[in-house]
Amino acid sequence: MKIGFAQLNTTVGDLPGNSARILAAYRELVARGADIVITPELALTGYPPQDLVFKSRFVPANLAALDALHEQVGDVPLFVGFIDLNAGSGQPFHNAAAVLQRGQPRRVAHKSQLPTYDVFDEARYFEPAKAVAPIQIGGVSYGITICEDIWSEDYLPRRLYGGPPITALVKQGAQVILNLSASPFTLGKAPRRAEMLRALAKQHQVPIFYCNAVGGNDELIFDGNSLAISAHGELTDKLAGFTDDNAIVESPRVHTAEPAVAFQSEAEELYHGLVLGTRDYLHKCGFKSAVLGLSGGIDSAVTACIAAEALGRENVLGVTMPTQYSSEGSVGDSLHLAEKLGVRCLQIPIQESFAAFRDQFREIFAGLAEDTTEENMQPRLRGMTLMALSNKFGHLLLTTGNKSELAVGYCTLYGDMCGGLAVISDVPKTMVYRLAKWINRHGEIIPHDTITKPPSAELKPDQKDQDSLPPYEVLDPILELYVEQQLSPAEIIARGFEEATVRWVARRVDQNEYKRAQAVPGLKVTSRAFGGGRKMPVAQRYIE
Repeated sequence: MKIGFAQLNTTVGDLPGNSARILAAYRELVARGADIVITPELALTGYPPQDLVFKSRFVPANLAALDALHEQVGDVPLFVGFIDLNAGSGQPFHNAAAVLQRGQPRRVAHKSQLPTYDVFDEARYFEPAKAVAPIQIGGVSYGITICEDIWSEDYLPRRLYGGPPITALVKQGAQVILNLSASPFTLGKAPRRAEMLRALAKQHQVPIFYCNAVGGNDELIFDGNSLAISAHGELTDKLAGFTDDNAIVESPRVHTAEPAVAFQSEAEELYHGLVLGTRDYLHKCGFKSAVLGLSGGIDSAVTACIAAEALGRENVLGVTMPTQYSSEGSVGDSLHLAEKLGVRCLQIPIQESFAAFRDQFREIFAGLAEDTTEENMQPRLRGMTLMALSNKFGHLLLTTGNKSELAVGYCTLYGDMCGGLAVISDVPKTMVYRLAKWINRHGEIIPHDTITKPPSAELKPDQKDQDSLPPYEVLDPILELYVEQQLSPAEIIARGFEEATVRWVARRVDQNEYKRAQAVPGLKVTSRAFGGGRKMPVAQRYIE
């Protein structure tokens, strides 16, 4: 049997465009000899459609697009994800997969396990399947599952569901398990998925064909990495990561030696994920170019490299905006980086603007010492400068702050937080350094001094980040335990971290929800980002 994988990059709500992509992939794969063709979860609507489903014509339009697609398919079955109506009680819709085949009525399977944790909120829209049953096609019994349906409890945050659909399907005679998936990328997830699928295939003695979405939709990045697993639990084929890929996979009939299938390193997959997420966010929102501030620091350097790769160097504008506190090296490093990347870089000093702005408050602030008020004027002037360029030339402004800074509020509202997309806002500072070294793996692109000099906001004389923050080698592990693993300060202290530091970090995280509530969308790459999957009240008084 030849399985056609249509690993597609769809756009949420683009029903005509998504239909065209599905049909083009279907025709290509059929021409190459596919016996069936499978697509990702909700390939017709894009994933996740969120509250678009409540627009009065959205779900009917998706059903009309499905009917139009059905009219154009041939004898080879097409398994396509769509939104079905729920005729019974409960939520109004089903997350569904249809089997389309010429001369055959549409056959449908509904998703059983609806995730409601982290970024997922499927129970808001969908009703789970009442029951599952294999579908017979050409003498083969297929068990259709949709994304979460394939995830066993050993790989979920906790026991969330009853018996997994795959067990019921196999008991009813399913010979092949298909999974239409839209599984968002996080660091290290791809090999973990493979491990889980291998265990399931071996346990149930059935092959599993897993077709995952690829592309960026808002904060989510989908990494592809679709998989074929034999009934013996062997990983026989893997599609490309972070790119569209149409592939034919032959179902192995006998026990064979397992081929070497490599997954990318953590730094490499992170880089490619951020490039894909940045490219798709801009293009799917209608932007062709980006602007960002270049400070000479590691964060803006890494962001610039990602932007140049994602959009093309001719579509990225860098801007360096020095004041009297900016070191000569910072300006020089920014210009050197721009030259290496081949991007245009403007020099717009804001020293005179800063002096004039500060002078407006001379009488009002008389007798008061300078503090963060004056420091914050500088990033806000930079933000206004960058937004002017964004407005005038139609560039999307990329912010360059990292997760460590955003976590503890080491960032300025309406200043360095201005923008349309926060490229590395879910990347801890220590990982930013790892990314920089990976980018430089074949030679210097990011200047050596940018990587080795102590990080500084350069908002006052001789300022260093570690004047205000713990060393990032200490801060980041604490943040991972407090934010991602949600441990209490006491539990973190029990792991050997210094008590005063832990309590300072926890308090800073809690105190800065108001900043993150106003932050621009950021690309999610860790298990718990500051975004749609983390809902914390701003006005609250709970202190651990």
